[in-house]
Amino acid sequence: MIETDIVIIGSGVAALATALKVAEHNSPAKKVLILTKDKGPSTNSAMAQGGIAAVMGDDDSFESHIQDTLIAGAGLCNLDAVRNIVGQAPERIQDLINWGVQFNSDLTREGGHSFRRILHHEDQTGAEIHKKLWHQALNHPRITILENHFAIDLIVNKQADPSITGPTSIVGLYVLDKITDEVKIISSKSCILATGGAGKVYLYTSNWGGATGDGIAMAYRAGARIANLEFMQFHPTCLYHRDSRNFLITEAMRGEGAELINAKGEAFMKKYHPLGSLAPRDIVARGIDAEIKKTGEACVYLDIRHKPIDFLKSHFPNIYAKCLEFGIDISKDLIPVVPAAHYLCGGVLTDVSGHTDIIGLFAIGETACTGLHGANRLASNSLLECLAMAHNCAEKLNSEWTAITEKTVIQKVPKKWTKPQNTNSDEMIVITHMWEEIRRLMWNYVGIVRSNKRLERADHRLQNIKNEVKEYYSNMKIHSDILELRNIAIVASLTVECALKRHESRGIHYSLDYPTKEETNADASPENTIVLRGLK
Repeated sequence: MIETDIVIIGSGVAALATALKVAEHNSPAKKVLILTKDKGPSTNSAMAQGGIAAVMGDDDSFESHIQDTLIAGAGLCNLDAVRNIVGQAPERIQDLINWGVQFNSDLTREGGHSFRRILHHEDQTGAEIHKKLWHQALNHPRITILENHFAIDLIVNKQADPSITGPTSIVGLYVLDKITDEVKIISSKSCILATGGAGKVYLYTSNWGGATGDGIAMAYRAGARIANLEFMQFHPTCLYHRDSRNFLITEAMRGEGAELINAKGEAFMKKYHPLGSLAPRDIVARGIDAEIKKTGEACVYLDIRHKPIDFLKSHFPNIYAKCLEFGIDISKDLIPVVPAAHYLCGGVLTDVSGHTDIIGLFAIGETACTGLHGANRLASNSLLECLAMAHNCAEKLNSEWTAITEKTVIQKVPKKWTKPQNTNSDEMIVITHMWEEIRRLMWNYVGIVRSNKRLERADHRLQNIKNEVKEYYSNMKIHSDILELRNIAIVASLTVECALKRHESRGIHYSLDYPTKEETNADASPENTIVLRGLK
């Protein structure tokens, strides 16, 4: 058994910032363990291109940033969460600078923002932030990083000791050591889920390969509430090329004047929104989807050929180089793009500190649903949320640590994980097929435009797949592939359940059966869609 004070599952910006904030606090000193399921820091954070939204200019204001966030969120934002997170931005930027992060001197503007307020490091902001935080965490004496350790399930007090009554609290978790194939127990007073989103639930995504909703699935199985999974944001502009499945073309490019055009060379976004190519992401994604269906073409195009080549190389060096690898010179050629699953606005229901329904269990970053994003995330608010939640979570843990006394003895690893089991190669092929079926099913029936008929068809098939996955999980040797399949099957099913519960179109969620927002009286606010294990 491994014992620690705090275990953090995930290694993105939210995870690393929280670890550093907790480890830097001396009263009392706490041991922090970070688990990452692959070798090294594989994460969505490192892929974030655009930047981080923060009010830094004299012409800008917190109130303007708040209003832009609320407008994008389509009436579903939690105002207190928005104020808390937006108001922290300058301090959190200073944290990053103190950790060694370097930003370009100019601020950029992205879709939905009223002012230039996006701090960036060229077109690789996430990579710059993540690299510096990873280096800090690796060298901190109170932080231990366990690579190639896949979290299987959380352990709560009532599971470890059925005689316990009262509130549910976290006592540890089971993890798979992918190198030795051994299942281990980690005992911890607090557990922080920072596993990112669930883009791999969909066939086309900008996310890294491990974005399988692990934290959301684990929290659901442990009994935490999950909210608003119907709000999967589809980034409008993912590079469309046979050799590239998840390369994002940052929104900042449209902020610098790139125009969306169709195969006929016509700029089309003004038909869908007055802001044209700078409209909020949900509107741009639906506009592209409609244009593709209308023209029968496979993609649309971004046109930034009017900008000087030196400007493109200095502002978008990574995109310029990557496109050139595929034979696309963005100074001369149009950039073929399609929408792709990008960011999950829902997740484990939390407050701004990341606290869940379960004592000692926190969820932060994209894994969490604080209400900041509402029904649609404003561009470049995600890195800000990671940092603000990390700060809030660390503050809560540091201030309340002496009150955390839970210590339940965890029994041995279940026998099903210790007895010898074989992995049949034919069965592994079936797992791959089920994985692909889920992703294609979600893309076709639970994508940018939805209907009850499509959702019900997806729900029916997903229930069957979940039963099949349960059987494989129970009978096969434990393996990371079956663990990820188990998680995406649950998250896919919960996404459909949330979508069926929302009888309106709002933000990212667009239903042909309910094409307008549901009207509420002046004193009422739109409601979150909540799912809980055992509750339909």
